[in-house]
Amino acid sequence: MRQVWVVLRREYLERVKTKGFILATLGVPLIIMGIMALSIFMGVQQERSEREMAVVDFTGGALAQDVAQGLEAVGYSVEIADPAAAAELDQRIEDDDLEAYLVLDDLTATDGTFVYRAKDSPGTMFSGLSRRIVVEAVLSARLDAAGDAAGVRGLLGGGEIEYEPVGLGDESDEAGASIDRDVSTVAGMVASILLYMTTLVYGTYVLRSVLDEKRNRVVEVVISSLSPWQLMLGKVLGVASMGLTQLGIWAAFLGLIAMVGLPLLVANVPGVDISQILQVLPGPGLVLLFLLFFLLGYFLYASLFAAVGAMCNREEDAQQALFPVMMLLVIPFMIQMSTINGNRMAWVDWAALFPFFSPVLMYPRAVAGDVPVWMVALSLVLMAAAIAGMAWVAGRIYRVGILMQGKRPTLKELVRWVREA
Repeated sequence: MRQVWVVLRREYLERVKTKGFILATLGVPLIIMGIMALSIFMGVQQERSEREMAVVDFTGGALAQDVAQGLEAVGYSVEIADPAAAAELDQRIEDDDLEAYLVLDDLTATDGTFVYRAKDSPGTMFSGLSRRIVVEAVLSARLDAAGDAAGVRGLLGGGEIEYEPVGLGDESDEAGASIDRDVSTVAGMVASILLYMTTLVYGTYVLRSVLDEKRNRVVEVVISSLSPWQLMLGKVLGVASMGLTQLGIWAAFLGLIAMVGLPLLVANVPGVDISQILQVLPGPGLVLLFLLFFLLGYFLYASLFAAVGAMCNREEDAQQALFPVMMLLVIPFMIQMSTINGNRMAWVDWAALFPFFSPVLMYPRAVAGDVPVWMVALSLVLMAAAIAGMAWVAGRIYRVGILMQGKRPTLKELVRWVREA
């Protein structure tokens, strides 16, 4: 194993010291953080400028109190002004003593239309909040006049749909009971995209590493001190270590953003519910499961990428030979995208057990609680078994192909390599 460690260390250090790795690992999160910080800052500044306001009610005062209470509940300072003094409010805005005021009239009482008077147009967040608050105040006034206000308000508030899976067993129900289905579905889809992208990107690193050594004829020297199997294993583990380092740094940046950004967002932007944001963040169990699927999926595909690199001499040939391997990633990804709206198909749950499909298909189903625990565990076991089988096949192709030059071998020749290596 000493030889494997030497190759692993060389692959890892060569990649983490490159400018491309440093820029991608540190630059991308910093750019995202900068964009998010600028967006939050601009939004906060805009919302802060609209905190001091007044309400003028020409309907007789029936709506002003409800609208003022609604705005104060989301963090605004509101005063109810006398309609006779409405002209003075414009001067207060000119003197920067008041930022804006709302005008409620007969049109407001009929269809919810109201006037916003200020130097600048309202922000997007305030526009949405104020429309909702005014409409709720108008509906409340009408319901109070019509009778049975409480019952009608409950209907207008909208019903809820509760999902109860059939045939998945109690284990699946308990696993998904604490997770909102819509949120978990979105989280699973995002994780599926990440698994697809990371497996493709880091597998390509292995392919290019093998091609570079073949082109530079370095492998002919390296292979004299260790076996092809050890060389392939060291490369796969080295790139995996680099990938975990990169993902770890990105996860740390994400945690930093959550720790610093969320309290600032809640403190400065009205109407933000921290509990809804926390629901989107994955728990320790889901993070661990993600790492398992990432590592198993990476090792499964990395062995294929290494074998393709060993049997090709040019990157153009490798791109053509990669087509079947790419289809093993693209097909489950397309299937997963087709189920984003919740149109579950029973055969997809079983297709997710296929080891090459499991990283992209099974993990989002596990997050959403669509499959029982035993199916998730079985998929992990099948992936581990597939890794052992593919490593054996890829190792034999790698053993022969790593020193081969010339045209790309045919399928018949590959079978002969596996049988005779």
